[in-house]
Amino acid sequence: MTSTDHAVTSAEQLEALYGEPAKRSLVKELDHISDHYRAFIEAAPFVVIASVGPEGLDCSPRGDPAGFVRVEDRNTVLIPDRRGNNRIDTLRNIVRDPRVSLLFLIPGIGETLRINGSAEITTDPAFCASFAMNGKEPVTVLKVTAERVYFQCQKALVRSKLWAPETRIERTALPSTGTIIKALDETFDATAYDEGYKEHLARTIY
Repeated sequence: MTSTDHAVTSAEQLEALYGEPAKRSLVKELDHISDHYRAFIEAAPFVVIASVGPEGLDCSPRGDPAGFVRVEDRNTVLIPDRRGNNRIDTLRNIVRDPRVSLLFLIPGIGETLRINGSAEITTDPAFCASFAMNGKEPVTVLKVTAERVYFQCQKALVRSKLWAPETRIERTALPSTGTIIKALDETFDATAYDEGYKEHLARTIY
């Protein structure tokens, strides 16, 4: 158990422990999307959206073919909200607190890109139609206004070997989705769910 004697509770303590930030880490932060940062966004097939609401925090993945996050202008990106489980945790947060943070990942690339800003939800027919996939339009589109944009160096992904083939594990090494739900609801048919999931995914992905 961690002793409270060693708890870090102030910015001053943190600064004493870590020292001054590297100059490069400050220079790379912009208040807009530069051409270089735009290239990262347009190459990313995956982004994580962090949001906050009265019930607490949320962090949710979004993915589609690279370029699915559209750079509208130097301060705006658009993200389609694809079909999901209808918990809409992120959207519930945004309608009450617009603050969001985005983390973009690109397979094989060590650097990540971050955008901090605010979001609004739109049902604009033109926006929704422009994001149609397989004939299906998203119900809503997130319009994110960028306030702080910067890239993160490779250290975390290098240490984790996230993209290295030798770190991949088989899905069977972990409990299946059906197994997890079965543990929470003993009436659930885990076998039928797991066996039918591939077909279900293909049918409901958009």
